Amino acid sequence: MQLELLSPAKNYEYGCAAIDHGADALYIGAPAFGARSAATNSIADIERLTHYARLFRCKVFATVNTVLFDNETDAAVRLCHQLYEAGCDALIIQDMGLLECGLPPIELHASTQCHNADVAHIKFLEQVGFKRIVLARETSLEQMRAIRQATHVELEAFVQGALCVSYSGQCYLSQALNGRSGNRGCCSQPCRSTYNLVNGEGTVLQRNRHLLSLKDFSAAQHIGSMVDAGITSFKIEGRLKDIGYVKNVTAYYRQLLDNMMEGRTDLEPASTGRCTFYFTPDPEKTFNRGFTDYFLRGRQPMASLATQKSIGKPAGRVIRCDRNGITIDTYDADTVFAPGDGLCYFNGNGELEGFNVNAVTGRTVVPNGRPDIRPGTAVWRNHDHLFEKQLSGTSASRKIDIAAALTETVNGFALQVTDGDGYQGSSQITCSKIVAKNKEFSLESIRAQLGKTGGTVFRMSDVDVRTDEPRYIPTAVLNALRREAVEALERRRTARNNTPTRQLEPNDAVYPKSHVDYRANVTNRQAENFYRRHGAQVDERGLEQSHNYAGKALMTTRYCLRYELGACLRHKCNDSVAPEYRGDLLLENNGHRFRLRFDCDRCQMQLLLCEEDHPL
Repeated sequence: MQLELLSPAKNYEYGCAAIDHGADALYIGAPAFGARSAATNSIADIERLTHYARLFRCKVFATVNTVLFDNETDAAVRLCHQLYEAGCDALIIQDMGLLECGLPPIELHASTQCHNADVAHIKFLEQVGFKRIVLARETSLEQMRAIRQATHVELEAFVQGALCVSYSGQCYLSQALNGRSGNRGCCSQPCRSTYNLVNGEGTVLQRNRHLLSLKDFSAAQHIGSMVDAGITSFKIEGRLKDIGYVKNVTAYYRQLLDNMMEGRTDLEPASTGRCTFYFTPDPEKTFNRGFTDYFLRGRQPMASLATQKSIGKPAGRVIRCDRNGITIDTYDADTVFAPGDGLCYFNGNGELEGFNVNAVTGRTVVPNGRPDIRPGTAVWRNHDHLFEKQLSGTSASRKIDIAAALTETVNGFALQVTDGDGYQGSSQITCSKIVAKNKEFSLESIRAQLGKTGGTVFRMSDVDVRTDEPRYIPTAVLNALRREAVEALERRRTARNNTPTRQLEPNDAVYPKSHVDYRANVTNRQAENFYRRHGAQVDERGLEQSHNYAGKALMTTRYCLRYELGACLRHKCNDSVAPEYRGDLLLENNGHRFRLRFDCDRCQMQLLLCEEDHPL
């Protein structure tokens, strides 16, 4: 079974960096209709990336995963054909209307925006032609196993990155507040704002806290369990993160997967090439809000209530503050501070503050200002200057091992190079044959010269010299043979595979529900036709068109604010829950009020606009 490490590609440069640091596949935004409107790319750049990816047998998936309006479907279909012609291996889509259009013969992946959270829905998506399902982030290991047992479709799951507090595709809060829809790639992230929590009597229970902001996701401790549960693609979130994040996190999971596969003959990486890293990967050293494994093992505390910003890696505790600086007792004896570092801490009011480091003497740092920090305060490093400097340079290389065989021809010599995937490249040259005076020196010189692969992605692992008798071959001849053979091999590896995926054929598989509402995100006639074909009636279009927010859940989430604050009515002893948390609860933000609706049977929470806030 092949395991795939799937990394984000903000653009061509980031995509190449991800491949160099061990990615087996990339997902990248198309020129339009992607769920990250700030991460679009030209067709030309995507084609360049697919060419580089094919060198390592890596795949490139293009995101066309927003909902579409009627006046956009034709353009979206044209774009899908352009992406296919550019060499993309799959399209990641959300809008079911595309399945009613003339798509090219390319793999389809159901975006996590399709709300892929239950077996019946996923079985249906498999039946209508999806090759892969990107599971909801909320999926537990137990649910993964159940989905695997009930389906044969490829399963992809997130392993690292930011978390949406709502089920993906089921959040309309940004749309309702300012007309920027997450389903259209324009989310303004209101979940990262501060809120007051107020009960039905008007008592403020929590004030000015990030009550909907979650920590970042990390499944690093559960990769083996996810493989055993049937996951074959491991996805890193972060198309809007910086290139250092992409390098660091990709390298980290490359090492995790390789270590797990070592000794297991049933598992292998989905691409070719071995990586050498010139730094020690550590996800805590790049952007993170602290980590949670979310619902993989079941419900647990998961919010970052005090801040929505990156806190970085725990560094230590302050033991002294004086005119010489701030002395920190580090958690790790190997921790070394440097000028340019960024350190942060929570002040007495629980608010995140920070400062840059101007100078360092041992464990004492000199801040660039006068932070109000006291002995005993915990300190994090959210900018590691030396680490970032490593990542800004050449931080990894990825090479493909090849073997060369040199033989004689009637009029000269021939060279054939072969890689581990069976691809070959060859070259011939006409030249004089000169008997070598020193056999051993001649063999050593030939092998050394042919072994120089220079700035290519190849590494010569073996050179077999099969000449009739020891030969002296000029360096220029050997260089020409090697260069032409390696170039021929590279052309073979980057050649397009013209065998198309089976053309999608619409069928009449029955949708699990007979009626769908705004949560199906239907915003065009083709999507209506899709659901009608599959036996479901569309009762209303998506909120991006209807703007009818009254009584609608603007957010549906497995995250529960009561549980997070220790006031769960089911998992906690009822006698221990303060009375003020038992009744109606509301969130206040920037003049708007939202009613919280708790479904304790399903362990879900919903956000609704209070009636007095209509219309926005």
